[in-house]
This record gives sequence, structure tokens and C-alpha cells, in this order.
Amino acid sequence: MKLSILDLAPVAPGSTISDSFKSSVRLAQTAEGHGYERVWYAEHHNMPTIASSATSLLISHIAHHTETIRLGSGGIMLPNHSPLVIAEQFGTLAEIYGDRIDLGLGRAPGTDMTTLRALRRDPSAADSFPHDVLELQAYLAGDSRVPTVAATPGAGTNVPLYILGSSLFGAKLAAQLGLPYSFASHFAPAALHEAIRIYREEFTPSEQLAEPYVIAGVGVLAAETAERAHELLEVAQRHRVASFIGRSAKKEFTDAEIDMLMDTPQAQQILDMMRYTAVGTGEQVAEYLRHFASAAQADELITIHYPTEEQARLDSVMITAEACQLAIAQ
Repeated sequence: MKLSILDLAPVAPGSTISDSFKSSVRLAQTAEGHGYERVWYAEHHNMPTIASSATSLLISHIAHHTETIRLGSGGIMLPNHSPLVIAEQFGTLAEIYGDRIDLGLGRAPGTDMTTLRALRRDPSAADSFPHDVLELQAYLAGDSRVPTVAATPGAGTNVPLYILGSSLFGAKLAAQLGLPYSFASHFAPAALHEAIRIYREEFTPSEQLAEPYVIAGVGVLAAETAERAHELLEVAQRHRVASFIGRSAKKEFTDAEIDMLMDTPQAQQILDMMRYTAVGTGEQVAEYLRHFASAAQADELITIHYPTEEQARLDSVMITAEACQLAIAQ
């Protein structure tokens, strides 16, 4: 079972964005040293606790401080950009760092409607997502669909594309185009099994991919003891609820206010996004991930390590990798 990591470059309470980037470097180096397949970074905007908005720049920074691990976007929200610009950005990354770069593509804006307008994008841009994927793919192949226009850099790099999704739309598109499919079960668990079933049943081989390939997102909190892991889970849940509700309310909550929020229907809906989360010791987490991968028919798991404190997050990454490697060896 291949293990990867999704890093949102979280800005922890009391830390700075600069701290977040340094932490992301250490996370990627730890993942590289413990056999993870790849680390991806997600494009989000106007979220004070997420620092990965300039995704291609962050990938370049991390690539400069690592050597072998694959790095990419999980994902670039293509409706926010022209396909040519993304081809040039990721073509540049490929020319600098070689065959280590992935390009995961999403259809959502990765933000709210007000911020979408600030990005100068039309909300209807998402409707052209399938066409934009094909245009981008052609630029990277050096076979532009736009006469006289080529991606420089980009043309001929053939940076591999991945379709990201949290609904059946992405599953059908990935199957139709013959591309790998990554399902966001770490925040949209409801459609996981149906989406993957459709993708596998409808998959059409392509130049990039001969057989269907599924990556599924799953949360992880691994610690030396189960008690410690559940303590970290409670902290992560409170932080998540406060971040989501506080963002819409434009305020920060006190601990007492968070206590009250945790019992609200809105908080329960937010926490259900974490339905697929492995919590416990390394052995318990490895067993959960094995069952989850089997049930989801996933070829690879992209793990989101939820501890808010950096060392606990790095510990979770290391404990998970070591436990999974041990389980395979046995």
C-alpha cells in the first residue's frame, strides 16, 4: 500500500506563515526519509489558517529542500487560472526538478464566492473544466490545441495529471480521460464508494494510464499511546470547528465558546467531514488504513495528519510509516 501526504501548510495558533513554510519543509523531509510516495499541497484562498495559496511556489520551495520524493498539487483549482499559465508554472517546475512533479486538478474554487470575484474569475468558469483539462494536457504534451500558442516552459514535459474530486463528476471525467483519480474522502466522505465504483467501471485507458488508479484521502492521528492520539484528536476537532465557524463569523472564539460550539448541529456536520480518520497507536492506525484501503479499493492513500502542533504531526507521520512497513514485513 502506497502512502502519501496532503499538506495544507497549516498556520498553527500562535505561529506565523513563515513558521508554516519551515514546518512544511520538515514535514516533506520526514516523509521522504520514511518512504512516503508523494506530498501534495492544496490551493486555498482567504483562509488565515492555510498558507498554501501560491501552490506552485510552495512546491518549488519544498522541492529545493528535498531530493527524491514526488511533489505536486492536491490540487490546483483550474477554474481560477488559465490552462496556459498552469502549464508554464508546472512546466517550469518539471524543467528544474525533473520527474518529481505531479499536477492534481480540481474544479472547485477553493474559496468563497467573494474571494472568487477577487480572483477575477467568473463563477461559470467551472463549467469549462473538462475542456480546460484537455487544453492543459495538450500544452504539456507539446501538442497545443490553440494555434500558434505553446507553453514555454511546459511543452514536452508531460507532467502527469490527476483529477481530484469529491463528487461523481470528477470520477466520470477521470474515467473518460483515462487519468488517475484522487477522491477527497478526508473532507467529503459521503460519495467515496460510489465515486470509485463509477471510476473503475467506466475507466478508459489513455497514453498516461493503462489501468484505473485510485488515491483516497484519509485523516491520521498516530501517537505512542492510544490515549495521547485521542487527546490530539480532540484538539484537532476543536481547532477545525473553530476555524470553520470562526471564518464565516469573522471572529476568534474563546475556549468556553468552543465548548458550546462543539454540541451544535453545525459543528457535528463539520466533524463528520473527518469520518474517515485513523486514530491510535501505530499498530491501530496501520490496521485502520489497511481496512480503509481495501474497502475503498484504493491503490494509494493520501494521509492528512491532523495534529496542530508540529512535532506531534511529524511523530504521526513517522509512527504511521514505521507501523505500515512493519505490517507489510509481517
